[in-house]
Amino acid sequence: PAGAASAQVTEPIQPAPGGTTVAGVWANRKSLAGKTVTVRGKVVKFNGGILGRNWIHVQDGTGVAADGTNDLLVTSDATAKIGDVITVTGTVAIDKDFTAGYAYAVLIEGAKIELK
Repeated sequence: PAGAASAQVTEPIQPAPGGTTVAGVWANRKSLAGKTVTVRGKVVKFNGGILGRNWIHVQDGTGVAADGTNDLLVTSDATAKIGDVITVTGTVAIDKDFTAGYAYAVLIEGAKIELK
């Protein structure tokens, strides 16, 4: 099925200058809520055009796969390809429930995306 492909992060990706890590956003999500953050990571999953936006999962080699803190959901108007390393800048949102089983403890919304 479309969107089922995924990429793996095999080595840590350095944070963007002035940015934070995927694990850092998870660890500090309550204090970061409503603030703008920058995260660099590899696109491991992309689903386009759902609820009027693109849904991009990024990983940077930080966090723990077992509890999901290694993966960060980003929503954006921009597109990205699985396997690309991108820098995203957007607003942290916490405890978002889009119903139908799609609830997220933390995500970055309305992100601008740079390829690098």
